[in-house]
Amino acid sequence: MAKRHQEHQSLSEVLKDFVSDNKLEKGLDKVAVRDVWEKTMGPAITKYTQNIKLERGTLYVQLTSSVLREELSYGTQKIIINLNEELGKELIKKLVLR
Repeated sequence: MAKRHQEHQSLSEVLKDFVSDNKLEKGLDKVAVRDVWEKTMGPAITKYTQNIKLERGTLYVQLTSSVLREELSYGTQKIIINLNEELGKELIKKLVLR
């Protein structure tokens, strides 16, 4: 909080400083990935999604339908590109469907 000497700072700048000072980016990225998965993949696929986990650039998605898992496995690279575009940064390097 060394930036108190500045008179005017937007709320977004204050929040960005707070997040970076307290090293909260990874936790926020994990939450953002879940939200982006639901938004990008739509309700039909989200209905079969059981668990989503981001670890070291790999997104693990647990699905309840083996048929859907097989179908999605053909387009993993396209899914990664779409998710990263929606996130605004390259967080996901690999997608593992379980």
